[in-house]
Order: sequence, then structure tokens, then C-alpha cells
Amino acid sequence: MKKINKLIALVLAVVMICGALAACGKKSNDDQSADSKNASTPKPTQAAKTDNGEKKEEDTTVEPGIDGWKAFDKTVKLRVPVYDRGVEGVPNVSDNYWTKWIQENFGDKYNVTVEFVPITRTDVMTDYALLASTQDLPTLLMEYDYPKLAQWANDGYLTTFNMDDFAQVAPTYYNRMVENNQLNYSIINDETYFALALRPFYNTGYTFQTFVRMDWLRQVGYDHVPANRQEFVDAMTKIQEAGLSQHPLGGAMITGVGSDQNYPFRDFPLDEEEWAMNGDTSLPQLGTDAAYRNLKRINEDYNLGFTNPEYYITDPETDKAAFINGDTYQYSAYISANMDWLNSFYANNPDAELAIAPVGKADPEGGTTPAYRTDNPFGMIIGFSSFASEDEIKAAWMYMEWMTQEDVLFTMQWGFEDEHYTINSDTGLPVSVPEYNGDKKQGFNNNKDYWCVTIESRNAGTIEEIIEASSPKGLPQDFTQDIIKFYNDRKALAEQSYGITDVIFSVSIDAESEYRGTLQEKYKEFRDKLTMCKPEEFDELYEKYTKEYMDAGYREVREERLQAYKNGQSTRLLDSQKK
Repeated sequence: MKKINKLIALVLAVVMICGALAACGKKSNDDQSADSKNASTPKPTQAAKTDNGEKKEEDTTVEPGIDGWKAFDKTVKLRVPVYDRGVEGVPNVSDNYWTKWIQENFGDKYNVTVEFVPITRTDVMTDYALLASTQDLPTLLMEYDYPKLAQWANDGYLTTFNMDDFAQVAPTYYNRMVENNQLNYSIINDETYFALALRPFYNTGYTFQTFVRMDWLRQVGYDHVPANRQEFVDAMTKIQEAGLSQHPLGGAMITGVGSDQNYPFRDFPLDEEEWAMNGDTSLPQLGTDAAYRNLKRINEDYNLGFTNPEYYITDPETDKAAFINGDTYQYSAYISANMDWLNSFYANNPDAELAIAPVGKADPEGGTTPAYRTDNPFGMIIGFSSFASEDEIKAAWMYMEWMTQEDVLFTMQWGFEDEHYTINSDTGLPVSVPEYNGDKKQGFNNNKDYWCVTIESRNAGTIEEIIEASSPKGLPQDFTQDIIKFYNDRKALAEQSYGITDVIFSVSIDAESEYRGTLQEKYKEFRDKLTMCKPEEFDELYEKYTKEYMDAGYREVREERLQAYKNGQSTRLLDSQKK
């Protein structure tokens, strides 16, 4: 293995959007099958003698996967990152029953000391930079966004590796990448840098939901969640006038990228060059028509009093507490079987009725479409530290393969029968016990930040059964059917090409790495000023801040992205989405 000092490229050009991977740059099934066979069954041999003295070839092949593993001769330290989300009610992320269970069932067996490294979810890049400065990076570096991995490679954090070696140690993990057409995403400039976790239902995501006060809507004359801008403004105004909430939308400071996603405000069919220049949510797109429309809407909400006027000094936990305490109309979060904050909400508001906000609809008068951002067709992107030894990286591969085994993954996701889950007698599927609060309490979202190294969601049965298992339990309301409807509506929109997958480049966008930090900080400043200005001042300020943003490096970023696109070094849109 070798260390990398400068990133030359980001990913091989592949084509994907809305559930389809185009054939460009993709190996045939026969080629992929050959790769799988060659990678997982190497044939090293050595000379041996028969009883009569003749030489023969003795097969010394090590059996791939767990059956071929042996404990390391010397203890190996494996450092695994785990998100510290600052969520109340979950165990210490680096020291709890489950970290000890992993050590006992994996580490002790193979002479590996597994150490979990907390990574602040809202400040990932700073945490990794600090660890790199002391050459104390975790053995695995994991994130969801390619630009972050690109910067780590560019800064020398990551090492290349041989995929055949990975396949020998982790054949289950490797073969799944082959089956899901993910191998092209693992390569940078003809070198392998990444392994990729699985993300089921990537373009019809249903796990992030917005909960709204349906009881308040009923009190002001609505029997449904507002379906367009006119209804929304009317409902929020009436909620204010009824004294139910002074600032129904609440609001919190911007703490990370991706806060202002403007996909519903984009023009359809999409302009492919503009789509390519927009990149993804790692850099806010100040200066685009979609960003203008989105920020104009945010400004309107602020001036109508819907938004907390002190949002810019309100942290996310305080904003969540306002909803729990019954002070605001809505709150968005990832769903799981056990949602402590929803339990707290109903305890504080025993007569409340919540609803799931439905997927967006076309609202020409409100200037929106049903468009939304899909996830990438993979989960965690996993690289390996350039400071790690070969044994440490092998231990990381073993850990990934071990976590992928059905029995291990099931236990990590569901816990233990009659404690964390029961079996539904009709379906034979597990059903979480939401009230469990013993010493084996799982981490955030059913231990997700441990098993996300292999898959992005809990799966058991049909999509309806999966949603049933993952929907919140033990509450006065059952949201299962609402979430199933949300999924089906998303699926229909994806089939109409309204699910937008961000561009991925096959070369490094150097300007993005250079200016990212500056642009993110400037956007926070400009966004707050554009939010709080008077409506009549908005257009002039938007033009002013757009120029400053472009001059601070965003112009160079867009130009470099466009050139890469024109050079054929990026993914492409489907024809159904193009102008």
C-alpha cells in the first residue's frame, strides 16, 4: 500500500440518476463475474514432493472470508469512527454495551483491540483535520459525501489498496459491491481508494420525515396538511392569530452544509450544464435562480413572523426542544422504532395529534415543483488511513466483513429477542420493543452509527414490512401507513424523473477543495442577512452578495466543474430530465 500526497481525480465517470445506472463506463456482467472470480480465488502454489520423490504443486490458497481468518500474532489496534450527534438519551458512543459486544465477539477472537473514535456529526471535517494533524486518524475514514473523501485524499489522509486483496479478506462485502454496480465508484485515477456500503431504496428515501401539528391545523379550519404556498401562509397566519404559536416554524442556526436545498425551485426539464455546475450540497449555490427563489421564500417566512427571529443564535437542540414543549408547528428528523424526542413530545402534549408532511406537489403559483434530492446509489464511502499499517487495514476489512454477516448485523440492528424485539407471529419478522431502557440500550437509530459501515438501513421483509418495523413504536399514534404512502409517492415521482441525483466528477475539482471553507462561512453570513432583511431590500442584497460569493471562489468552482463536464469527466442526466 502507498500513501497519497495529491488527489488527481475523484471518481470514474459513471451515469446514474433516479434508480438507473447508465451503461457508460460500466463493465458487462461477464466482466464483473470474471473480476469476482479472480479477486476472490487467488491461486498461489508452492512445490512439494510425492512419496516417490516427484515434485507436485501444492495448493496453499487461503480460504476467502471468515473461514480463512486467523488471529493476528501481535495485538492490532483498530480505530473506528462513530458519529457523536449530541443526542440526549443515547449511550456514550465510544463506550457502551455494544462497543464491548463488538470487542468480545470480534476483537478478542482475532487479537484486535477495537477503539471507537467520536466524530462530531456537524463538524466532521474539523474533527478529521485535528486527528490528521497528530497522525492519529481512525483506521477507517467514513462519510456520505464524495467531496469530503476527495479532500481527505487530496490532503494525504487516504491510502490506495488492492481490491483483489480486499475481496480475499471480505468476499461478502466485495461481491455485494459487484452485484450493485458500485466498483466504478471505488476508483480514483486508476487506483482503488474506497469500499462502499449498501443503500437500499436510495432514490425513494423515506427515513427522514417532517412531523406537523395536525391538531393545530384542525383548530384553524384545515383537515389536511397545506398542499401549496397559499394554504401554507394562510394556515401559519391563522395559527399565529389563534395564539397557538408566535413563530410556528421555529428555526435554528446553520451548522453544516446542505441546510438550504433548493431542488423544488429548479426549472424542469433541467439544464444539464447548470446541473453540473451546481455540484451537490457540499457548497451552497448562491447566484443560481433556484437559490434566489429558495432564499426569497425564507425571507418571506421570516418577515411574516413564521420563523423564530433569534434562529441565528438558536442551536438545533434548542429548536427541537421548542417543538417538544409545544411551541412550534413542525420538526424534521430520521425515524426509528424508538424515538425518545417523540415520547417526550406526547408526554408534554398528551392531547396533541401529529401528521407526516406529504411529499411535495407542483405549485406553479408558489414557484415549486415536486423535485427532491435523491441519495447516492451507495451508503457510506469508506477509505483507509495513510497512517495505518497493513495489519491495521486488514483488521478494518475483517471488521467490515464481520459486520456484514447476517447474524452479526441482525443482532447489531435489532438487539436480543424479548428484550429489544419480539417476533410477529403472523409475519415471523422482528418488532422492536420501544420502551427498552436497560444496560443494553442501543445507540442512535438502532445502533446505525456502528452498522452503517455495511448498510444504510434495517431490512426485513417487503418494503411495507420494513417500514412497519422501522416506524416509531409505543406512541399514541401509528405513522406506518403515512410513511408507506410517502414512500409510494416518492417512487411515483422518481419514475417521473423528479428525483435529482447530484453530479459526481471523475476529476478533482481543485477550486472546490481550495475555496470550500471560505465559501461555506461566507454563505452563513450572507444567508442570515438575506433572511432578516426587509423584503424590498432583498433583490439588491442578493445581487451584492452573489458578486462577493462569486469573487470569493465560487466562480472558479463553477467554471472548473463545467469544464470537467464538457470533457466527459462527470456523470450525466437521463434524457428525460434534460432540456
